[in-house]
Amino acid sequence: MDLSLLELNNILGDIKNLDEGGINFSNFKNISIDSRTCSKNDLFIAIKGKNFDGHSFIPEVLNKGVKSVVIKEGMQKLLPGNFPCWIVNDTLQAFQKLTLLKRKKLNIPLVAITGSVGKTTTKEMIGEVLKKLGKIKLSLANFNNEIGVGLTILATDIEDKVLVLEMGMRGLGQIENLSKYSEPDIAVITNIGTAHIGLLGSKKNITYAKCEISKYLNPKGVVIIPANDSLLEETLKEYWKGRVIKVELLNIENQKESFKKDDNLRGFYNSSKKTILIEEKTFEISFEGFHNASNFLFAYAVAKELGIDFASFNKFDFASLGGRNKILKSVKTTIYDESYNASPESVKACIKNLIEKPRNQFFIFGSMQELGEESEKFHKEIFNLINNSDIKKCLFICDKKNEKMYSNFLKDKKKFLVFNNIKDVPKEINKSTKQGDSILIKGSRCWQLEKIIELIN
Repeated sequence: MDLSLLELNNILGDIKNLDEGGINFSNFKNISIDSRTCSKNDLFIAIKGKNFDGHSFIPEVLNKGVKSVVIKEGMQKLLPGNFPCWIVNDTLQAFQKLTLLKRKKLNIPLVAITGSVGKTTTKEMIGEVLKKLGKIKLSLANFNNEIGVGLTILATDIEDKVLVLEMGMRGLGQIENLSKYSEPDIAVITNIGTAHIGLLGSKKNITYAKCEISKYLNPKGVVIIPANDSLLEETLKEYWKGRVIKVELLNIENQKESFKKDDNLRGFYNSSKKTILIEEKTFEISFEGFHNASNFLFAYAVAKELGIDFASFNKFDFASLGGRNKILKSVKTTIYDESYNASPESVKACIKNLIEKPRNQFFIFGSMQELGEESEKFHKEIFNLINNSDIKKCLFICDKKNEKMYSNFLKDKKKFLVFNNIKDVPKEINKSTKQGDSILIKGSRCWQLEKIIELIN
């Protein structure tokens, strides 16, 4: 989808040196921030990030024959004297403004997803369910920050029927910014947990940060949230006056209960069959666990908003992403790979799923990060949950500075072993497990626990 010189001037101000350059300007094919993939028909924006400065690559993009660039005020010396360019105070902000221009030109529904846990899984589920509408554009991997969200919007084309974005944050104001430059039509908040509580200080602040997703929502749009979270409901009212759908998942045993008349969208989960009953329709999903069935309920709600009609029986086989919902078979054990990241809520959900497995259950647990002063409390909650379960052994990995403290707490609990290096874990787990046993692997990203999977026999 081309962007014209007139459109760009309206957003960035008038281009400099156009007359002097004497270049015949046609439309720009794409917006690029990567010199490696930039083509001569793209507009290159020199963004300065934590680990790079796009201005360093100006010579490279000039050699590729680009017609113009966007640079920060004061960087004109990097260009030939008469080279056409836009000069701005903030190139990241310019990039975001152009992503909003592209988003408006697309004129398709945009679904934005945030939450403490389950964002990526819910996004993938929504993408698969919405395929009934045609070609769907999803955020790649974890493109959920101010650059990744913009790149996903810019990579969307006219064949796409719906755009689905994941929005992450590490502080207040960040999701509001993502909402501002994407203007969602449907917003999903999967849950409010304690991930990032060390950065934001309280669950209330986390709730405020997640509710920012509705700040620039289409006034005719809708926010989809979990039911029975009074803090979330009250906080959302401060941001959003439009429609709200509350989803609620219950076990299948609760199906015959009488419920008060309300607007909640309910699903009933049958764990033995991995099916969910929603509005008299049955869904079989490939992902295990109550938490994944709950994620699917959000996907159903989005699909219903976009007009999808489901049959009485529906089956979805979702693709597993690295470190999420992945079931692997080793020589003697079944490995449940949830190694991508960890928060108290996600760890508890995975433990609940593990203890339903046959034979002996083992847990390789990398300590949870970004919990601040609450870290010790949350870890001890998990330890007590494990200690009171049928899990045979937990191999816990923590920083060296915390090893003594956790070792002292766990010294009377025989099912725990404490490590400060993941290299020591495979030998111990191989020695402890037998044929048919199950192993859950979960921990914060810093541990890179996926590296030990191939060493488990």
